[in-house]
Amino acid sequence: MSRDDAYAPRVGVLEEQTWPAMRDGDWPVALLPFGATEPHNTHLPYGTDTIMGREVAARVAAACAAQGVRVAALPAVPFGVNSTQLDLRFTINMMPSTQLALLRDVVKSLEPHGVRALVLLNAHGGNELRALVRELQPSTTMVLAIVNWWQAGDHGVFDSAGDHAGELETAAIMHVAPHLVVPDRNTWGDGHAKPSVFDGVRSGWAWMPRRWTQVTADTGVGDPREATVEKGAAFVAQAVERIAAFCVQLAGADANAMWADR
Repeated sequence: MSRDDAYAPRVGVLEEQTWPAMRDGDWPVALLPFGATEPHNTHLPYGTDTIMGREVAARVAAACAAQGVRVAALPAVPFGVNSTQLDLRFTINMMPSTQLALLRDVVKSLEPHGVRALVLLNAHGGNELRALVRELQPSTTMVLAIVNWWQAGDHGVFDSAGDHAGELETAAIMHVAPHLVVPDRNTWGDGHAKPSVFDGVRSGWAWMPRRWTQVTADTGVGDPREATVEKGAAFVAQAVERIAAFCVQLAGADANAMWADR
C-alpha cells in the first residue's frame, strides 16, 4: 500500500483535516460531541460516551456531505458531569460551570468563521446542557441546539434499551468499536439498578442525582446481554440519518424564522 492510498481523512472531521480542506467554502453547521470518562459496567470502555459521540458526529458529517451540505464535526469533549460517581476509580468529572466556560470559548471561536448553527451532540446522560444553551444563546447570533444521540433512533430495536451500558450502548459499541468490548459475556454484569426509596423519585415527579455505588454493583444500569452487532448497526444508522436531516435543515434555516405555523 502506498502512502497516498493510506491517506483517508474523513470528510468534515476537523481533527483529521488540513487547513486547506477547511479554509474555503461554507460550513454552516458544526457538531460538538460531549462525552464522558467513567466506568461502563464490566465489559465496555471508560470512553464509551466519547467514542460514540465522536463516531456519530463523523458519520453525520459524511451523511450531510452526501447531500451537499458541509458540516464540521469538532473534536469530542472527553469529560462530562460525573459529580456523583467520583467514588468510582478514574471517573473524571467536569462541573456544569466548567462546561459553560468551555462552550462559551468554542462559540466565540466559531462565530467569525461563518458557522451559523452549533449542535451540541450529547452522548452522556449526566450532561444536562439546556441551562448552558439558555445562558449563552442571548449573547450570540449562532443558533444553539442539543441532540442526545441515543434518543434519535427507535428504541424498539432493543428488548430493553437500558440506561447506562445496557443493551443499546453495548450494541452500539459492538458495532463501532468491537475490539473494545470484552468478548466473554459470562463476565458482563447484569446492570441491575436499585430503585429510589422515595415515592416521588420513583414516580418521576421528584428528582435527585443518583449516588452510583448505591444504585448498581457493576456500574451498569440495564441488562446488556441481548445486545448484538446487528441491533447496534441498525440503531446507529437510523440515529445518524435523523441527526443528519436535522443538520441539513439547520443549514438552510432562517435564524429569524425558526418557529412557524405549517
